[in-house]
Amino acid sequence: MAENADDALSMLADMTGATDEKLRALAQRLAGRLVLDLARSGPPRARGVGRLRPRSAALATGDIDIDGSLDALIEARASGGAPVLDELVVREWSRPDTALCLIVDKSGSMGGDRLAAAGLAAAAAAWRAPIDHSVLAFSDRVIVVKAQDTPRHADAVVDDIFGLRGHGPTDLDFALQSARAQLERSRAKRRLTILLSDCKTTVGSDPRLAGQMLDELAIIAPAEECEDAEAFAQSVGANIVLLDGPSGVPGAFARLLDV
Repeated sequence: MAENADDALSMLADMTGATDEKLRALAQRLAGRLVLDLARSGPPRARGVGRLRPRSAALATGDIDIDGSLDALIEARASGGAPVLDELVVREWSRPDTALCLIVDKSGSMGGDRLAAAGLAAAAAAWRAPIDHSVLAFSDRVIVVKAQDTPRHADAVVDDIFGLRGHGPTDLDFALQSARAQLERSRAKRRLTILLSDCKTTVGSDPRLAGQMLDELAIIAPAEECEDAEAFAQSVGANIVLLDGPSGVPGAFARLLDV
């Protein structure tokens, strides 16, 4: 990792598909821990989590705001009685500002750089939007690794991503429609779809209409194979970040989320 993070991540991702059962299990466990740590090295949860807001304890539940409730606490102590709920302040989580749907392209070959980038992207999605995110993997079919409105631990999601094996043609239209269906379950102000793909569509309908119907679409594409992704991004008005290696995923998320 110190000498070449991208090579190390790619090698580890390849080892998660090892035929030796013990080696495969160890590689999956190490890969999961590593990508979760790397995802947290980026900007922490900038817009993906709810915000704490002060509210009356009579109207909400949460942690007591000592500073905001100090007068009521002092008065209650002096009188020997209990503080009045209306005069106490608690900190309550508001709904998240941003919902994410990550779409991982698993068509064709799926190993090395691509698999490492996918695992790191799933970890980054959980870090940046832990309350409200979904993860889909697609070829000509869509696998819901994590649904938008179903809690699931990031470790389990990342493990499932590292268990993916690439095959099949690419139906980008169906994947984008599935992402829209996931995000429609969210009440967040901002609903962002992040597509990890080279955007080479081989089956299905033209994906441009589905891309234009999303609230916001961003694409993370491999720098060495980006022509189709750049053309698609331009046609639907999507932001695009080119990836030189899997270790660049947290930085790509930061650029896309903090625009």
